[in-house]
Amino acid sequence: MSVLLRTSVVVALAAVLACLPACGKKDGDGKIKIGVVTNCTADFWSICEAGANKAASENGVELQFRQPEKAFDAAVQMPIVEAWAKQGLNGIAVSVIDPDGQTEDLTRIAKKVPLLTMDNDADKTGRLCYVGIDNYEGGKAVGRLVKKALPNGGTIGVFIGSTKSANGKARTQGVLDELAGQKDAPGVKGTHPQKGDLEVRTYGKYHLVDGAAKEDNGPDNAQKTVGAVLARVKGLPNLCMVGLYAYNPPAILNDAKAKSMAKDIKIIGFDEDWETLKGIAAGEIEATVVQDPFAYGYKSVEALAANAKGDTSKLVKEPIPYRIVTKDGAADEAVNGLVVKFPKVAEFEAKLRSDIASVPKK
Repeated sequence: MSVLLRTSVVVALAAVLACLPACGKKDGDGKIKIGVVTNCTADFWSICEAGANKAASENGVELQFRQPEKAFDAAVQMPIVEAWAKQGLNGIAVSVIDPDGQTEDLTRIAKKVPLLTMDNDADKTGRLCYVGIDNYEGGKAVGRLVKKALPNGGTIGVFIGSTKSANGKARTQGVLDELAGQKDAPGVKGTHPQKGDLEVRTYGKYHLVDGAAKEDNGPDNAQKTVGAVLARVKGLPNLCMVGLYAYNPPAILNDAKAKSMAKDIKIIGFDEDWETLKGIAAGEIEATVVQDPFAYGYKSVEALAANAKGDTSKLVKEPIPYRIVTKDGAADEAVNGLVVKFPKVAEFEAKLRSDIASVPKK
């Protein structure tokens, strides 16, 4: 072998070896390291964690999963992400709290560590993909459920943790657009036709209390926020309360019971909180639009693990389908190009518990 040829081989081999860390840095025992951080602590995220653990077990991943105790606070979430980036993890999944405020930092991090978003997106960060439903369409599904519950119109309250997040904005607008029958519906500001001291914004036949979604900034404030609204609408006919984060529907139901209003209001939920499912089974909650937190965790870890090995085929390219859980279920429906499933609550809960039970014990 000539000196020139030997030199070429050495150079080529060095280039290949230099590429290996970038294609998937692993620790001493060969495991890929991935971090997943949520936007708050909730049962929804515990279900997601079960899915993440399952994918970690199947793909040889060392997983760090964090549910920040202080809800919807980017100042708490970002130091976690920054620390993981410094540690040189192979991938990070984030439920983004404030897309506008976090985009600059997440863009910088995404240049160093493979990053994807789940549940809450920030699409201008250079993230690999987004794992989640189409939240606007999910909000419109909630709007259709409100119209079914109150076909002649009425008074509604909308409750959510935060409208800063991408999903908060999209879900809320989806609900209101469906009720108004138009895109980007502004509503009409005014006072309630039956209660002059109650300010509302009207969308079609529906009067939104205070003209905006009520933000509670976390589970600890949820029932208090609901209670302030229910106290002012008590006695009005045709009431429907909407909870757009997982913990909101149980908070609505609990306060309605405390005020002896449970039979006077319709409740529409979002997400698969255990208490929400229990309320549907008991006929106390009409329905809930569910995501798939188990799949969020599983697909996020699976995609990042595959990416660390140079395989991009697991990156999620389409929204995860939402479903609508009711007491008795219904036939599938085609809505805006999507096939929407309506599982029975008992069957849905059994499948969810089975998925969680399938996760290997740590």
